[in-house]
Amino acid sequence: MSYILIADDNPDITDVLSNYAKKEGFVPVVAADGEEAEELFEKYQPVVVLLDVMMPKEDGYEVCRRIRAKSDVPVILITARGEDFEKIMGLDIGADDYIVKPFSPSEVMARVRAVMRRMAKSAENQEKESGNVLKVANLTINLDEYTLYISDVKMSLTKKEIETMWTLAGNPNKVFTRDNLLDSLWGFDYFGDSRTVDSHIKRLRAKLDKVEHPQWSIKTIWGVGYKFEIAD
Repeated sequence: MSYILIADDNPDITDVLSNYAKKEGFVPVVAADGEEAEELFEKYQPVVVLLDVMMPKEDGYEVCRRIRAKSDVPVILITARGEDFEKIMGLDIGADDYIVKPFSPSEVMARVRAVMRRMAKSAENQEKESGNVLKVANLTINLDEYTLYISDVKMSLTKKEIETMWTLAGNPNKVFTRDNLLDSLWGFDYFGDSRTVDSHIKRLRAKLDKVEHPQWSIKTIWGVGYKFEIAD
């Protein structure tokens, strides 16, 4: 039985999304606030979560952080505002996608199908790459454990940031366009745009630069994209 957690304090929205989710073969579980969302997540272990950002008791960002700390289940944030910084913050804390109100319930279900396809593909790739550890100079990435070390310092990175570094560092000096990275990391059916990649790389660099790494860097190729460059 595949549960979908729908967390929103607007019963009209949860009713509509529940009906559409049933048509997709899910069993909907509805929460009206952030605390209830966490409780129902623990109880039902849903396969996907639809999470409104503005909820009573705990907002969607906090609930997403708590879920992501213990699970890789797909989380789609629903927000009433479409500012880029809010979308980026949601992705940075571990959300897999975001939807801006007002929305079409059919679009929401399309996003659910897309994110679950990406998760299935990611799981398949992880199984194929099991045991792989990438080492470049003082950089070590373990994709089995989803850890990244610079020298002996474990970096606090999101799953997507580690996957970005695995892609770039695994192909040194290869230039990836923004579209390349969107396709490989978010999936060809992702609904975002290239600005998501730029903001993602900016935040990733800020974290990596906390520890010196003179032998390598993420270079911007203006008008094209990014590459992992190893110093001569």
